[in-house]
Amino acid sequence: MPRVYEPVRFARDCSAALVPSGAEVIVPEGAEGTLTQALGASFTIYVGGSLLRIKGADADAIGHEPPPPVPIPEHPGVEDIEKLVRDQLREVYDPEIPINIVDLGLVYALSVEPLSGDTGRFRVAVTMTLTAPGCGMGGVLVEEIRSRMAAIPPIEDVQVDLVFDPPWDMSRMSEEARLESGLL
Repeated sequence: MPRVYEPVRFARDCSAALVPSGAEVIVPEGAEGTLTQALGASFTIYVGGSLLRIKGADADAIGHEPPPPVPIPEHPGVEDIEKLVRDQLREVYDPEIPINIVDLGLVYALSVEPLSGDTGRFRVAVTMTLTAPGCGMGGVLVEEIRSRMAAIPPIEDVQVDLVFDPPWDMSRMSEEARLESGLL
């Protein structure tokens, strides 16, 4: 894993999401910044006074490797796919808090169902929230979840519902996340 606060220089123009608004920006080739978070499948970088989040697929723009392919068991069943989905959701991190969305308690529900017929294909539904209703990163996190699910070829259909009722609070965090963040 890369060092925290590692200096980076963009080797090419790169799309990024501005944190916390989620607005898309283009970071030009040659821009310099500081990598502040390299967890899961994305990177948070401080560039020119702003926090930016880039996708793991764009890791080469800052001299890093993209996430490795997801290992898929042969003839996976619902349980196998559910484990892969949970593992992939644990690769999606809040851009400001270095805790994944599962341990942060943002994932309220998850279901995995086989598609009709014996196709070996699956439908995934995720219900999630954000730490604050006004956070502009909701669309970015939803897109990252969709991207992580696309990395699991047997998944054909993904539905991500962003809800704000019930509202998130720190009691939803896992014990490990509360320990990690100094809240326990």
